[in-house]
Amino acid sequence: MLFRLILALLIAVVPRVASADVVTVFAAASLKGALDVVAEGFAASGDDTVRPIYAGSAALARQIAAGAPGDVAILASSDWMDTLEASGDLAPDTRRDLLSNRLVVVAPVPAEPMRLEDLPKALGTGRLAMALVDAVPAGVYGRQALRTSGLWDAVAPQVAQADNVRAALALVAVGATPYGIVYATDAAAEPRVGIVATIPPDAHDPIRYPVAALAQGDSAAAQRFLDYLATPAAKDAFAAAGFEVLP
Repeated sequence: MLFRLILALLIAVVPRVASADVVTVFAAASLKGALDVVAEGFAASGDDTVRPIYAGSAALARQIAAGAPGDVAILASSDWMDTLEASGDLAPDTRRDLLSNRLVVVAPVPAEPMRLEDLPKALGTGRLAMALVDAVPAGVYGRQALRTSGLWDAVAPQVAQADNVRAALALVAVGATPYGIVYATDAAAEPRVGIVATIPPDAHDPIRYPVAALAQGDSAAAQRFLDYLATPAAKDAFAAAGFEVLP
């Protein structure tokens, strides 16, 4: 009896150590690199680790809607995040806009600067690499910009569509296409390409990367990661990669 009492007292006074969690983050492909650095910082700051899953925002949204297990989503599209919110896949009151970006035209190095309006002539018979223009945010924004600039009809037959923006970037990097439209952060991450033109931000809808915890995930672990995204260390990592960190 005395032994059981002592054991109970020991259990009561010994502090409980929180178990480490793996936070699964569905992340837009354009976040690759920057989010890897953020994930390393998050892991170093505590016991949790991050398992990022990178893909196009459309593919990620469909996976989440189909019940794929995860804790946090960072998409490159407000529209796809709206869809998830409307279907109840987001944890209430956790969504916010995290980052912004810019669209650019890239070419294999050495790349000669040009005016955006000269793109059809510069293409010649070549192809223009873009992410899927009906589904992937970088492709959607890119088509909007080309339409606004009056260039879409001229280049549409020559567009080579890729599953995500990093795949479009790869087509240019290996020389499979002479030009591509990607995010500025993608161009900065790939030394084999150079920026030849910057697309005016008012030529397309605002580029936003919303973040939110997922309703079916580990809410405590997700919140710890969301809190870390607001730290100076995380903001500096995103800014170093060329993203605009939103307040």
